[in-house]
Amino acid sequence: MPITLQDVAARAGVSKSAVSRTFTPGASVSAKTRAKVEAAAKELGYMPNVLASSLTTGRTALVGLISNNFTNPYFLEIFDLFTRALQEAELRPLLINLSAEEDASRSLSMLQQYNVDGVIVASSTLPPDFAKVFHDAGIPVVHAFGWSSDTPQTGRVSIDNTEAGQLAAVTLIERGYQRVGFLGGPQNAATTLDRLHGFRAELAIHGLSPEIQFATAYSYDAGRVAMARALDSAPSVEAWFCGDDVIAIGAMDASAAMGQRIPDDLGIIGLNDMRMTGWDRIGLTTIRQPAQHIVSASVDLIRKGIADPATPPQNVILPCTLVERSTLRAKP
Repeated sequence: MPITLQDVAARAGVSKSAVSRTFTPGASVSAKTRAKVEAAAKELGYMPNVLASSLTTGRTALVGLISNNFTNPYFLEIFDLFTRALQEAELRPLLINLSAEEDASRSLSMLQQYNVDGVIVASSTLPPDFAKVFHDAGIPVVHAFGWSSDTPQTGRVSIDNTEAGQLAAVTLIERGYQRVGFLGGPQNAATTLDRLHGFRAELAIHGLSPEIQFATAYSYDAGRVAMARALDSAPSVEAWFCGDDVIAIGAMDASAAMGQRIPDDLGIIGLNDMRMTGWDRIGLTTIRQPAQHIVSASVDLIRKGIADPATPPQNVILPCTLVERSTLRAKP
């Protein structure tokens, strides 16, 4: 038979409510009583039922971790970081795939059925109105990896995507590229447009204008198809800024299939610095998002939002940096 709260109370010589308070974060209980209860629980092998506790406290410690980027290997790395960080913070991630979801209000109903305490939107392509709907319903929300100029007033943690585009342009100019292109993700994604804006603005300072192509998704297949199309329509481009690493890897393979040698014939720079970009066969020069710091900051903000829902939304913008590998020619 499973050990119950009543068993612990009897062994410790205290009331059931004292045992309940001992295992309820923030509840008032004396040090002496806590010591008795914890000793009895350890002796009996008792583990508190967190679901039962939530009925008393009104808190589930569930955090909805939602995204629509499950086909992008970079976000599998992100989910690994998030689930670990949330569990270390004594929060329980509820992973929700919104890849085929277009109705923000229906997604809200799903989250409310589980009585989540907070939501982390981990996506660069999920429409901003999703975060707004959750926020307007009184659920603390943090939008991670998706900061852009039109994100609503929710907590946000990311790089400045405009700045990332500027860094890509500066990097290509420093290596002597004059005919450059932008191969972005979905055209309706705000992050794609912000990266393009920064890229185009920096090039304009130097009297340059990019060729522009968009992939239909942040995926390898979409990157490969888009690059094959780009090589046909803009064969004179010397280097491409791909607004995502997995798109860049697809672009590299499409280029190789069409006889282009990288970096001798064509330069490629990506964005994210996911793990596989450092593999020997790939060696992608890219712009790094500090994923671990973004995740840590996001979890910190959601904890504060859960503890005090009146906490004003905060923006945390972290720097992006260039990671040199082997897909661009050296500086002249």
